[in-house]
Amino acid sequence: MKVLFATYPMAFHTPGGGEIQLLAYHQHLPAHGVDVTLFDPWKPRFLDHDVVHFFSCVGGSVHFCNFVKQLGLPLVVSSSLWVTEETKHLYPIGEIHHQFSLADRVVANSEIECETLARIFDLPREKFVSVLNGVEESFYEPVAPEPFRREFGIDGRFILNVGNIEPRKNQRALVDAMKSFPELKLVLIGHQRDPEYARACFAAGGEQVVYAGTLAHDSPLLRSAYAACEAFVLPSTLETPGLAALEAHAAGARIAVTRVGSTEEYFARDVAYLDPFDVDSIVHAIRAALAQPRGAAAGNARDLTWQAVLSPLKALYDSLLNT
Repeated sequence: MKVLFATYPMAFHTPGGGEIQLLAYHQHLPAHGVDVTLFDPWKPRFLDHDVVHFFSCVGGSVHFCNFVKQLGLPLVVSSSLWVTEETKHLYPIGEIHHQFSLADRVVANSEIECETLARIFDLPREKFVSVLNGVEESFYEPVAPEPFRREFGIDGRFILNVGNIEPRKNQRALVDAMKSFPELKLVLIGHQRDPEYARACFAAGGEQVVYAGTLAHDSPLLRSAYAACEAFVLPSTLETPGLAALEAHAAGARIAVTRVGSTEEYFARDVAYLDPFDVDSIVHAIRAALAQPRGAAAGNARDLTWQAVLSPLKALYDSLLNT
């Protein structure tokens, strides 16, 4: 089976979880018997493939998807979208509805996400299929904290946040919460997707904030950062559920994570949950996470390696060829 992967043109300018997911699918699906090609606009080769899988529903994506259907090819769309009745006015709902309607199946990362999308867009529930987010096996392997500390000159205890620095990831509220923990540094790792917002975070945090720049997803230093931190905190306004949180959890870090999105479907009772719109709630969740023994939840974690989670996607592709 040959599947063509595509996404919107600017996606890899500041890659985030959706782009990491795309590349992980590309790497691990061949073991499931799926030959994946990354779309090349100079040599599109649509008709050399059995299925086209498009990642994201960023504005304008519908045009690519419409062309695929005009060619008569099966279309899968990964939504990477958490939307509610209260937030749908923030999105081009009509265009996204059109894109989802064109798709033979829409892939989301949890059952609650599938149910929410079906309800918000008034589309059949069977159009939506859940394929869990995963992590590389390497994140389950113990690593030393010293390499990260040496690389960035960090001697003391710190809270870690990994993600693009932008309003949705809500680092500004985390900076405010950290004022309740003056004995701890806050280390931020990620692209400055919104430079003005990033500058505001750095200014508000002052010397308490250490910006470690970006790290390649497969960098040993990223794994070392998870090992070195006192707790990993992800106060996003939504997560589905956030690859960095999954990685930190696999690595045995203490976790405080947003309650908004599909996080509870993944982490159950293993982490501390927070309300991203309430700084006091973030403070309370950090305290709860710090009170946990490190690695306490790791032994209870289900296998979320990419190899383990991708079987439903292979079955989905197969089903489209048999209809």
